[in-house]
Amino acid sequence: MEHAHAATQATIQAVSYLRWIVFFPLIGVLFNIFLAPKFGRRAINLVAPGVVLAAFAFAWMAFQELGSLPPGSALVDNIYPWITAGQLHVDFSLRVDALTAVMILIITGVGALIHIYSTGYMAHDEDVARYFTYLNLFTASMLLLVLGENLVLLFVGWEGVGLCSYLLIGFWYTDDEKASAGKKAFIVNRVGDAGFLLGMFLLFWTLVANGIWTLSISEIQRAVAEHPGIISGGVATAICLLLFIGATGKSAQVPLYVWLPDAMAGPTPVSALIHAATMVTAGVYMIARLHFLYELSPTALACVSWVAAITAILAATIALVQTDIKKVLAYSTVSQLGYMFLGVGVGAYGAGIFHLMTHAFFKALLFLGAGSVIHGMSEEQDIRKMGGLLRKMPITGWTFLIACIAIAGIPGFSGYYSKDLILEEAYAGPHAQPLLYWVGTVGAGMTAFYMFRLFFVTFWGRDIRASHDVAHHVHESPWSMTIPLIILAVLSVIGGNLPLLDWLSPLFHAGHVEVPDMIRWLPTIAGAVGIALALFLYGINTQQAVAKMNEEPVGLRKVLWNKWYVDEAYDAAIVEPTASLADVFWRGVDTRVIDGAVNGTARLMELWASAIRVIQTGNVQNYAMSFLVGVTVILFLGVYLW
Repeated sequence: MEHAHAATQATIQAVSYLRWIVFFPLIGVLFNIFLAPKFGRRAINLVAPGVVLAAFAFAWMAFQELGSLPPGSALVDNIYPWITAGQLHVDFSLRVDALTAVMILIITGVGALIHIYSTGYMAHDEDVARYFTYLNLFTASMLLLVLGENLVLLFVGWEGVGLCSYLLIGFWYTDDEKASAGKKAFIVNRVGDAGFLLGMFLLFWTLVANGIWTLSISEIQRAVAEHPGIISGGVATAICLLLFIGATGKSAQVPLYVWLPDAMAGPTPVSALIHAATMVTAGVYMIARLHFLYELSPTALACVSWVAAITAILAATIALVQTDIKKVLAYSTVSQLGYMFLGVGVGAYGAGIFHLMTHAFFKALLFLGAGSVIHGMSEEQDIRKMGGLLRKMPITGWTFLIACIAIAGIPGFSGYYSKDLILEEAYAGPHAQPLLYWVGTVGAGMTAFYMFRLFFVTFWGRDIRASHDVAHHVHESPWSMTIPLIILAVLSVIGGNLPLLDWLSPLFHAGHVEVPDMIRWLPTIAGAVGIALALFLYGINTQQAVAKMNEEPVGLRKVLWNKWYVDEAYDAAIVEPTASLADVFWRGVDTRVIDGAVNGTARLMELWASAIRVIQTGNVQNYAMSFLVGVTVILFLGVYLW
């Protein structure tokens, strides 16, 4: 009754300032393209973060106004009619409801901190204007994705973040490895996006077949609610699975997760933006936004939850043995995204978004902390050459520890509230599958282990294992890099206490499930065991542990070191056959048929020209003689035939 009453009081408030949430980062893009060379680096460092902070201010304004309206209300900014084709009308319209309000605050808030951090991290890069152009465009694209009132605008933002990821991952494009990583991200995402497009087309075709010409998300939801059965179970499953293929690409789930670890080739703040605040959360947001479709297909939800569980465990096992500080965090992100999808897959959409928010805080902190370490260690990323950094870089070290505790799910820190809520919902929620709870609990223990392994090897001990020159120059990062770390550390502690589930309840109508005390505490116990094991193996005698890490991997460790040979399997099954087929088409079709036809035409014209050239001499006397002969022949034939 309470929800029904709230729904009757819900209102749609027309406003005209939501557009500025997207437009301000685009203003930054234009400034960096056209005016940055004139005003210089100092102006770039002011404008690029400034426009994102301005967007955050408008996002906060929208959040406050939405909070003053009855539950279930929304703000809408209709900018202009965009597409009109017969009965189809698509407006360039932005909408903020409870879910969107959370997303835009995360994107602009965490994004602004990453922009500020970047002013210090990229201080010595000569191409800083291009960097901030891409970063501002990335932010604008993600904001358009979550603010878009219809599927077309959502898809424009969806493609925008894919493009920007390619540009930013391959930012240092003169390095072949970094350029290849950017191309890999772009290609893998195109595979997922093809599935997303097919799902969107199938949804539109199904609605049109029932006389509903719309791509508006709110109107689709209303149609599904008012006309039960308008989308049958089989069609709903096909739509949801096709859309989920897009989510597996954008949000790095099995089997399309392979691009994300390689995305570490870009600058570290880019890694933080991709992994924490923008691109990889797009798939989770999309399923939460279209939850009314997924509720029509328990089969699709089960598929989402099982793919999520497999992804969480697979990525966690790989993270156990990695020695590149950014690679550990990359596989951690893939694993944590698995938890978010597990939440939405078991119908706990609020819990999935809750973990999306807390993860944005502690994962941004982890990546920016890693960037601070790399900055202080003269671009070194191998944790085996670190150690003892807590004394040299205390702000970075202690804030990094807070993030490790948060992701490990220790009570009192943000990750505890969101991750445990997902596991409880997996055990006893609306689409519960208790086996997934046990898989997630094992993953929680592994998460705590590999994160504290990373902390102990990087920060623990007395001596830095790098060369003398590198160790001598280790220093704490400037304030532009440490202040964002401190703010994110505070959010990593208090983020779990924010009343997010109450805020989202009118949208998802989700309540808290009751589980036995042992089920509630087991993930925390698993996390504590993981920390204790990491302390025993890597904290007590770090030097001996590092010596073992330097040994050639064998057995299972070798398999994990080589990431389960997934990339090699893709190369053997897809990349090499495709390259061979392309070579056949190049040599057989392109070179011989297409080029042969073009070149053959050219040769034919050349022969014709050679024949004509015999009489086209350019000599007037020859032309006169030809004219005389021709006239004579014509006269002769005329007289003869007459």
